[in-house]
Amino acid sequence: QVQLVESGGGLVQAGGSLRLSCAASGSIFRFNSMGWYRQAPGKQRELVATITKGGSTNYADSVKERFTISRDNAKNTVYLQMSSLKPEDTAVYYCNLNQYARDYWGKGTLVTVSS
Repeated sequence: QVQLVESGGGLVQAGGSLRLSCAASGSIFRFNSMGWYRQAPGKQRELVATITKGGSTNYADSVKERFTISRDNAKNTVYLQMSSLKPEDTAVYYCNLNQYARDYWGKGTLVTVSS
């Protein structure tokens, strides 16, 4: 079993920054991808960014140039540095770990961006 615990959400003004962290524990294997998804009120969950164990990254167009995903493999932790935040970034952000075609999810952390 895999457990994911997110931290770092909160309230920030537009233009500000936040850093999310997600620590994974349990049956973590060598090859996996970690990432962040978000779900705004009334909308479907959407991809924000992912990063492989080797460091290859993928971003949603809406966050490119503003968000940066990184990971510390020794700590099984993934980070999301968010800058130039916009009100439309307001959502619950979920950490994801995918290994052997199975998805694991954290409980989510709320990010609220005020205008």
